[in-house]
Amino acid sequence: MTQHVPADVAAAKARILELEARRYRAVVDAEFDAFRELCHPDLVYTHSDGSRDSIGSYLDKCASGHYVYHQVDHPVDDVLVTGDTAVVVGRMNASITAGGKRKRLVNNSIAVWVRENGTWLLLAYQPTPRPDAA
Repeated sequence: MTQHVPADVAAAKARILELEARRYRAVVDAEFDAFRELCHPDLVYTHSDGSRDSIGSYLDKCASGHYVYHQVDHPVDDVLVTGDTAVVVGRMNASITAGGKRKRLVNNSIAVWVRENGTWLLLAYQPTPRPDAA
C-alpha cells in the first residue's frame, strides 16, 4: 500500500529538489551570487574534512579559487519535510580542487533547508565520507 503524501509536502519536496540542483549547479558554474541567494545568512557549511565555514567565509574561499568544483553528482535518497524545515538525505560525489589539490569526494550528505517568509533557504550542510569509498 502506498502512503498518501499531502499536496503541500509534495510541492515542498519538489521545490527543495529544484533548489538543491540549483545550488550545486551554481558552485560548478562559479555563480557565487546565485549560490548566496539560496542560503540563509546563518548558513553553517561543513566540509568532508570536518572544517566549517559561514556563508561569507565559504564564498570567499570559492571566489579566491581555494575551492573549485569541476563536477558534482548529488543523488537524493529522501527529502523529509516537517513544517518549515526540510532535510535532504543523499550523497555528494564530486571532483574538486581544494587548496590547490585535486580531490575526488564520495560522501553521504545532509542538507537542511528552512522556509522563511515563504522562501526556502539552505541553513546547514554536512557531508560525511562514505566508508565504502576508500
